[in-house]
Amino acid sequence: MSNTAPFIQGSTMRHVVVMASTASLGLMTLFVVDLADMYFLSLLGESELAAAIGYAGTILFFTTSICIGIAIAAGALVSRSLGEENIARAKQYSTNVSVFGVVLATLVSIGVWVFIPTFLDLLGAKGESKAFAIDYLQIIIPSMIVMALAMSGSGILRAAGDAKRSMYATVSGGIVNAVLDPILIFSFSMGIKGAAWASVVARITVAAIAFYGVAKHHELIARFEFRKFAADLKDMVKIAIPAILTNVATPFGNAYVIASIAKFGDSAVAGMSIVGRLVPVAFGVVFALSGAVGPIIGQNVGAKKMDRVLQTLKDAIVFATVTVTTAAVLLYLLQNMIITGFNATGDAAVIISLFCTWVAISFIFNGMLFISNACFNNLGYAHYSTLINFAKATLGTIPFVYLGGVLGQFEGVLIGQAVGTVVTGTIALIICFKMVHRCLRMNAPTGNREKPFNPKIPLWPQTNTRG
Repeated sequence: MSNTAPFIQGSTMRHVVVMASTASLGLMTLFVVDLADMYFLSLLGESELAAAIGYAGTILFFTTSICIGIAIAAGALVSRSLGEENIARAKQYSTNVSVFGVVLATLVSIGVWVFIPTFLDLLGAKGESKAFAIDYLQIIIPSMIVMALAMSGSGILRAAGDAKRSMYATVSGGIVNAVLDPILIFSFSMGIKGAAWASVVARITVAAIAFYGVAKHHELIARFEFRKFAADLKDMVKIAIPAILTNVATPFGNAYVIASIAKFGDSAVAGMSIVGRLVPVAFGVVFALSGAVGPIIGQNVGAKKMDRVLQTLKDAIVFATVTVTTAAVLLYLLQNMIITGFNATGDAAVIISLFCTWVAISFIFNGMLFISNACFNNLGYAHYSTLINFAKATLGTIPFVYLGGVLGQFEGVLIGQAVGTVVTGTIALIICFKMVHRCLRMNAPTGNREKPFNPKIPLWPQTNTRG
């Protein structure tokens, strides 16, 4: 049985690098598989299929956000319990968050499945595109239950410090999806339904591998008891719901940016679409930071080692700065190749060049925002993440993008979005550091006697401690 808390000792920088690197590899696999889906379907020669995937992706983003919120709750609660060396509590949280995820995913998937045509109408889907999207979603939406289990299992593995098994689960799912795609789409002539079934099997693969590691290697599964589940429900909701809302906030800001760019024509929109494909590939490590840093912070909060929490924040910032700077330099050097590779001309080429030359470096501040989110979630202030991310999507986006568009047309829109990111990321990080420093002062040793770890502001939601 492996249920120690590895993050409460050793180099925090090493923990950050290992966790972020392995998590980013898993994310990169998913990004590549998404591109493969689009590629294989494009070979069928029906343009409506690509549009259908686009419409379906908007709805799936919502369901995925719910699963991410469940994973964040699992990681935060289990990692803190492991840091406290309360293994029984960690097992109880592991079981109860998984059950909570299944229940929530079941309710949401039923609601979404029933109203699939309505949601597609609201998105503007019509004709064959709508029909294809319905076929796709009716197959994949019920598997949201499996997706919730897969992501909570991965979150528990990361909470236990087992980044490799979490990565193996995600990568295995991606490989299964990539292998099944051409077989089901072409060999069995299933078209978009084949792509959907490939994704379902991939989700089952991730869930099976993740929970095998949770149950067999770490033994972090307890017998389910409804009384304990009900007692833990408040803790789970306090983290999961704000985390879900945090993820849902992102599309609002992005939608305004796209609408602002659209005023300048299709070529500008095409340029933004290409940038959208570049971002997850170039900055996959940054997107992985929140899920990677969270367990490190959680275990050290549980172990009452706030000095290590502070050091983790500093190391994560250094790591984000180095990786983003490296990626930005590569984008600058390769920009002409990227423009040529995507056959971009006119305004599209200008936007790609602007992004690669000036805007890409601003992702350092996206990294700061993700790091802050991890800190808030694992200190028991998940609602801070929600407020700051909604602020970024509104006050941190709309005025900057509007003013940029007025002063500098589509180039100004892109620069305005970057400036808003810098402002929001900086504010989030300042709040985060103030919170951690306050906790450090409240728990500093006095003379030869160490004060008990009992800050006046709650570091964590009040939890049931009955075994």
